[in-house]
Amino acid sequence: MSDPNVPPQPGDAPEFETRDPALPSFWDERFERGFTPWDQAGVQREFEAFAAAHADAAVLIPGCGNAWEARWLAERGRTVRAIDFAPAAVANARAALGQYSGVVEQADFYTYTPPFASGWVFERAFLCALPKKLRASYAQRMAELLQPGALLAGYFFIGETPKGPPFAIARDELDALLTPFFTLVDDQPVVDSLPVFAGRERWLVWRRNDAAPSRA
Repeated sequence: MSDPNVPPQPGDAPEFETRDPALPSFWDERFERGFTPWDQAGVQREFEAFAAAHADAAVLIPGCGNAWEARWLAERGRTVRAIDFAPAAVANARAALGQYSGVVEQADFYTYTPPFASGWVFERAFLCALPKKLRASYAQRMAELLQPGALLAGYFFIGETPKGPPFAIARDELDALLTPFFTLVDDQPVVDSLPVFAGRERWLVWRRNDAAPSRA
C-alpha cells in the first residue's frame, strides 16, 4: 500500500479504486485527488500559433479536463465549447475559467452536438485517454462533427504503451484510423511536451475530406 502522507513522485501513480477509463468515475477520482500528469496548466506554442492563424474558427474541445485552452480562446473572444463527461473535470474547469465558465459543458463526446459548426476540433490528451476499443468510433465521430474542409488539429501521442492511460497509438495505426475521413496537412515535432508525453508527441493537423460522412 502507498503511504498517504507521501505525495506521489513523478512517474508514480497512486492507488485508485476505479480502473476503467471508459467510465467518468475513473477520471473523477484522479481529478479529485489531483493526479493529472497530462495537464499542461497552460497552452503550448503550437496551439497558440494555430489559433492565431485560424482566429475565425469556432472550436470544440472534447475531453477538456481543466480546459486551459478554452480559457485562452474565451479570453480572446473566440467561439469555443469545451466538454468532458467527468463531473470533477467540469467542476475544475468551470472554477478555473471564472467568468468564462459557460463555455464548459458536461457531455459525452459520442452524443454531443455543439451549438455551432466547428471549424476546428482540438485534440489534446483525448484520444490517448480512450480505451483502444473506442478508437474506431472516435474517428467516425470526429468526421461526423466536422464539415468538409474543417480541421482536426492538436497533439497526438505516438508509439506503443504496455498499459495506460495514456494509451499511445502507433503512427501507422493512427494514419489508418483517420485517412478514411481526413487528409494530413501538417506534421510537426513537439519540443515542450510534459514528461508523460516527452519524445512521443506530435502536432498534427487533419483536414476533413469531402467524401467523409456528414455531420450528425
